[in-house]
Amino acid sequence: MEARDADLRKELDATLQARRELGEEYESALVDSFLEKVEQRIDGTVERRVRRQLAEQQLQVARGSREPKNDDSWGERFGFGIVSLVLAVPLSAIGGGVAHLPGLLTAWVGVVGVNAVQAARANPGLFGHRRRSSSQDSGWEG
Repeated sequence: MEARDADLRKELDATLQARRELGEEYESALVDSFLEKVEQRIDGTVERRVRRQLAEQQLQVARGSREPKNDDSWGERFGFGIVSLVLAVPLSAIGGGVAHLPGLLTAWVGVVGVNAVQAARANPGLFGHRRRSSSQDSGWEG
């Protein structure tokens, strides 16, 4: 905002200097020109503020009309799966080379486990974890 004020101050100084050089007969035209520049600057500022407020209102309306979205996007989940498969190749080679079949199985159990945890975090009801009521928790009733 201060840079704009400095520009406006320069415009005012230039207008006053032009008035001194040109004389009083051009004073009205110079003042009108300066006021037009001030008006344009004000209009631009108001337009930017109105656009910003409208965008914020539209964003609030859009957020309010939808259910809260999961933080993970499809691209993030897809990328995680690709990275885990890319890393599974050297892990398989190391595990299979060092410990043969048990090492290979351990590597893949790790890869599947990491992906299962990621999937469960993204979709809490994915693996059927539902809360049971307290009456169903045990067969013992006192």
